[in-house]
Parts: sequence; structure tokens; C-alpha cells
Amino acid sequence: MDHIRWGIVGPGNIAHRFAEQLTHSRTGTLVAVGSRAIERAQDFATEFANADTPIRTYGSYDELYADSDVDAIYIATIHTEHVRLAIQAVEAGKHVICEKPLAVNHAGVMTLVEAARRAGVYLAEGFMYRFHPQMERLTQLISDGAIGEVQHIDSSFSFAADLPHGHRLKNPDLAGGGILDVGGYPISAARLVAGTAVGAAFADPSSLTAAGTIGDSGVDEWASASLEFASGITAHVTCGIGLAEPSSLVVYGSRGRITVRSPWLPSVEDPSFFDVQRPGEAAQHIEFEPAFSYAIQADALAQFAEQGQSPTMSWADSLGNASTLDRWRAALDLEYPFEAPTATIPTASGRTLARRHDSTMPYGTIVGIDKPVSRLILGCDNQLTLSHASAMFDDFVERGGNAFDTAYIYGGGLMERLVGQWVANRGIRDDIMIIGKGAHTPHCDPESIVRQLDESLDRLQSDHVDLYLMHRDNPAIPVGEFVDVLDEQVRVGRIRAFGGSNWSIARFEEAQAYARANNKQAFAALSDHFGLAHALDVPWAGCEHVTEPADREWLERSGTALLPWSSQARGFFARADRVNTSDADLVRCYYDDDNFERLARARSLGAELGVAPTAVALAYVLSQSFPTFPLIGPRSIEETRTSMAGLDIELTEEQVRWLDLRSDRAH
Repeated sequence: MDHIRWGIVGPGNIAHRFAEQLTHSRTGTLVAVGSRAIERAQDFATEFANADTPIRTYGSYDELYADSDVDAIYIATIHTEHVRLAIQAVEAGKHVICEKPLAVNHAGVMTLVEAARRAGVYLAEGFMYRFHPQMERLTQLISDGAIGEVQHIDSSFSFAADLPHGHRLKNPDLAGGGILDVGGYPISAARLVAGTAVGAAFADPSSLTAAGTIGDSGVDEWASASLEFASGITAHVTCGIGLAEPSSLVVYGSRGRITVRSPWLPSVEDPSFFDVQRPGEAAQHIEFEPAFSYAIQADALAQFAEQGQSPTMSWADSLGNASTLDRWRAALDLEYPFEAPTATIPTASGRTLARRHDSTMPYGTIVGIDKPVSRLILGCDNQLTLSHASAMFDDFVERGGNAFDTAYIYGGGLMERLVGQWVANRGIRDDIMIIGKGAHTPHCDPESIVRQLDESLDRLQSDHVDLYLMHRDNPAIPVGEFVDVLDEQVRVGRIRAFGGSNWSIARFEEAQAYARANNKQAFAALSDHFGLAHALDVPWAGCEHVTEPADREWLERSGTALLPWSSQARGFFARADRVNTSDADLVRCYYDDDNFERLARARSLGAELGVAPTAVALAYVLSQSFPTFPLIGPRSIEETRTSMAGLDIELTEEQVRWLDLRSDRAH
């Protein structure tokens, strides 16, 4: 884009810096400003308007977003408003630069990045320092080995402010404190340097420890963190809103160090500089002419608008930074009230949760369930916080999913609590299907089913689960005893249907025969391992798989609804490599010639269809001649999106047989 017409949301101090420097942009012009107080917008416009560029003012953000003569929005509001306002902007077709942090936590960044990807617009986190020429020179020197191998990084950004009670930086309800206000800078720089040292755009720490002071206000007033990266590089970062220390960035290498004197806010009036010091040599003083970081950041949008992100500040970089900030706060036990496990967390957009019009989710039926069931089931065992769970679950519903799988033992009960609180927050219990599991070894007995179900329903804040699966079988107990207790739970309304997870076909058939003979409700579903990769072994004791030819024949003959777990073979189709044997379980369960041939065919067909082999593996499961409802266990919205690409693939019977080595021809 040659010219960008900018609007500003939130005319505060940082918005003033952006507007002042935008006048030095090669591509950008400020044309509009919005504020909830129209007087603030008018005062701001008066300050920056001139005869050539009048600035329109709006007393609401919606009015600004509706202005068709605005191409891009700079968001400079308080932290807690970033995600909602940015989503509204990208959905209005506007490109966005949002002040850091892009979101209060990693969950918010995931949601916002997905919204920008879906809208096809540019999104960047406002780390303007990354665009200053001194940072480009710094990374070049590190890449060139100017100080040898990087060993350690010191990075700090702090200030002492006499802030009144209730100020946003001292208000936990507004995500106050130093870590989110300025801590992102030293973390971002440490990740940048550590990545550059190994030839990558950035690196995320493999370990983090922290110390700090949580003030009476409930926010961090001073904090430090020690990071270690997989390369062996270490870093120490500090930040604070109650401690005045020089802001600096020092990179130590095996043959010297680089000291950046003013890394975050280099002067726009005087030259900036940094020093390169090597043993036995005079310091090399590298000087830079004054540069306008905000303007360069704005020009990057014009250059990379079609790509949606700039390589200088990519989406993946922002996601990694947010994750590291989450870890820093967690190490200090710093949780904001709106992140608590019992908090009422609204949808990121602020709208009522609903399926998107472009959803391609298919549905099926399971005996005993009185609602259509999405053919994909979301496994609820990878979420760590209510914020993370809410983002993942909301996204799944918007994609058309309505089935959620959890278990009594997952996270010691945490996962059921997260599901329950999310459902209560959204008010959608009747719209979704909850699969609960219990009776896991060593408590696999009829008495444990009733006792555990009591606890599960309490955690889920529900009077029933839609489908209850015994998590394991116990062949020492007659199958009829299990059928009897499960049938009774149906009769009293605590479950709607039931089945077995990790049950052998023989025991499953025995249960069905007992139910028919005794006028009891029969098993409605089986949840065993099934997928394109055939199981050589199972990952956990007591698991069952149904990947052999005889298993297929039974599934086709019986028409039993199968809920396969690890349908994508626990990452085999994403990362398996014959020479990489670092994942012992993956090797033990899937590494053989036949499975690598299946992987090769999935890659070949995926390349032909323009999708990842994981999507082909999922499409294979969905394309069976018997009913399947595969479970997926994504840890991020990105993983959900790439997995669900399999929904858009319609495999022919010939392709299914070819992928599974039952045929030599795909067409």
C-alpha cells in the first residue's frame, strides 16, 4: 500500500507519541481519532490537525471503525481493552497496530491473531523499538559473530512513579503492574537476541525463575526473571513501576559485549549509540542518526499489509512473548481477578457465542443423545487456566463444535472445573454435549462410578453428563455389574448415554449381550485408539486400539459409534522422522516401515490438496464407512485451525484404502 489513512483509538500519552512521529512517516497520515469522551478526541484533533490534513473526531469507537476513509487503527487504550477493540477493528476491515501488550495473556493474543488471520488484515504489537535502526544493526552484529558466541543477556526497563491509588498501573482489575506495562520490552529483547544467536527470528526460554514485589495494590511493583534457552544462553531481565533504574540492554559473548544505552526509547532529537567492547581493544562506538520508531513501525504496515504481519514483529513472536510474560507472572503467583478460576470471563469480542457462518463442521448422531453431535470432539485436557480454556472452547464453538471430552482424573479435577465454569459463563449447557469419563484404574469398579460422578457433576456445575464413558475396563468384575450401575444412572437422569473407553471389543460385545438379555440400556459408543497410523503399542497402561483388519470388520458390521483418541497419532503425522528418536513413546507406538509409508502417502496427498499431513490423517478417520467422532487435543487455536482443515477434505474410498496400504492406487 502506498498510503495509509490512520485512525487513533484512545488519545492518551502514547497516542500523542504515535501522532507526533507519524508526521515523519513515508506512507501514513492521521485522519481520525476516537474517544468515549468526544471532547478528548476534539482536543487531540486540534493539536495535530493542519490545513492539509483535517482530522475527523468521533465520540465512540464504533463510529471510527465505520469510517470507510480510515485504513488502519492505532489502539492506545488500557491493556484490558486491547483484544476486544482490536477484534472489532479487524472485523471492520481495518489494519491494526495495538499498543503492547497485545493482550493481557497468551489466550487473548491467540484469539486476536486468529481474528486478524480470518479477516485478512495486518496486525502488529506496538513494540516500536524493534523497528529502530539500532536493533537491526545489533542483530546483524550478533549474526556476524562480532562478539563471538552469545552467552548471556541483561535487559531492564523500569521507572519510579508516584501513582495515586486506583491508577491503571496500580489496579489489578486493569492488569496493572510492571510486567505487562514495561516487562515485555526486556523479555522481547532477550528472546530476539537468543534467537538471532542461533539463526532464528526469536527463541522462547526453556526455563524461567522469578522474584519480585507484589505491592498492597495487588500488582507487581518490581520484578526480575532469570531465563535459560535451549541453546544454553541465559538472560536476566528486570522491570518495575516503583524502581528507577537505568534502562539498558547488554549482550555478553565469548569475545566481548555489546551495550545498547537507550534500547527502548531512543531520542528523536539526538543521535543514539551503542558500544561494542572486545578484550584488548578500544570500545567501538556505533552511532545512529535520530530516527522515528513509531513512523518506521507504521511504514512497515504499508510494506507488509498483504502478508498480514511484519517479520520484524510477527504474530509468532507476539505469541511467544505473551507466553513468557504469563510464565513470569505465574512464577510470582500474580493472577488478576478477572483471570481467576471462578471469574466471569466474557467472549473476547464481547458478543454472544455463536457458530460462524463459514463453519464446515459436519454432525452425526449417537444413540441416546438427543442433539446432533459435532463430528470432531474437543479434548479438554490441555488447558491450564480459565482464560486459556475460554479462548480454546469459544473458538471451537465458533467453528461449529459442540462436543467436549473431559475426565474425572484430568488435572486432578481442574479440567472439569474449567469446562463447568466456561459453560456457566456462556449459558450454553443445553447447546453442547459433555462427555465425562470415570472409573480409571485403580478405581475401576461400580462404586467408584457413582462416587466420582457425584464429584464430576459438582465440578461441571451440571445435573448430568450427556455421554459417560468408563475410562478403563476391569475384567475382574463381571461386565453386568458395570451395565447395571450405568443403567441406573441413566434412569435417575445423571447421564443420557454411556459407553466404554479402552474396552476390548470382546468385553464390549459381552456388555451389549448382557444389556439385551436383562432389558438394560446398551453401550452407545466405544472410545479406543484408531487412526491412519496403526498402533504397535499403546501410550498408557490399560489402553486399547482397534486398528487391525478384524477390528475394522467389527466396526463396519456393528455400526458402533467410535470416538477415537490420538486419531492423529500423537504428533506422528506432524513431526515423525526416522532419524529423530527423541520421543520414546512416539517411537515405541508408531515407528515401523508401514507407518512411515502411510506418512509418506499422507504427505503426498496433502501436498496435492494443499493441506498438512495431519489434516489428511484426520480426514482419513472421518471418511470411514462406520460412524467416527475423533477426539482432538489442540493446545492452541493455531493447532485447532490446522487440525480442522481435515474437515474440508472429502476422501474417496480408493484414497482411504491407498492411505491405509490396502491399495496401491490412490485414483
